[in-house]
Amino acid sequence: MNVFIVHAHPEPQSFNGALTRHAQKVLTAQGHQVVVSDLHAMGWDPVSDRRNFVTRKDPTFFKQQQEELHAGAHDGFAPEIKAELDKLLRCDVLIFQFPIWWFSLPAILKGWVDRVFAMGTIYGGGRWFDTGVLRGKRAMLSLTTGGGEPQFSEDGLFGSLEQLLLPIHHGIFRFTGLDVLPPFVAWSVAHVGEEARARYLEAYGQRLVSLETTELLRFPSFSEFEPKTLTRKRA
Repeated sequence: MNVFIVHAHPEPQSFNGALTRHAQKVLTAQGHQVVVSDLHAMGWDPVSDRRNFVTRKDPTFFKQQQEELHAGAHDGFAPEIKAELDKLLRCDVLIFQFPIWWFSLPAILKGWVDRVFAMGTIYGGGRWFDTGVLRGKRAMLSLTTGGGEPQFSEDGLFGSLEQLLLPIHHGIFRFTGLDVLPPFVAWSVAHVGEEARARYLEAYGQRLVSLETTELLRFPSFSEFEPKTLTRKRA
């Protein structure tokens, strides 16, 4: 398989860095091809604006989705966007590697999504969820937390991690057609010892060798949801 890792951590010696290096080692040993976009090392600009494009649909008023549609039809994406789109469309598995910051993605990674998941190329025109452009590919979050697992439980201080990740799992991955794997979570990595970190790396390796067989997270399908919505509207 072709595995594409989008890595978002500013410190190469961080545990996020260790997880990405371990993923490269394990996946390559399994015969997979691995491509990594290390966003900080690349100097990735997370701000989405006209710099995304070398074409212009409307030079007087900027509407990103309109410009994305136009760029998709006229080979108009800036080189850095085009390169990431090529990696995304070529991969079989997409992995986001990041630390939870303020209960969400780091800004640099959210900015990567804002710029790369372009309308007309990655979604739109009725192509979403079960009919999404990226259907048939798998996606997984690999993340680290500051707090421990009990704090991210349903009754914990921070609330359920599952709910915190829903906008990513459902609103980014599943929306574009990706099949979503359960996340890999390294809990409270700044507060555990080397033995615990070694166990996390071992467990992550086990997850990576089963990317093709791990049971997917389940979400309502668009075909299941639409009739219920229409029924409620008629009622």
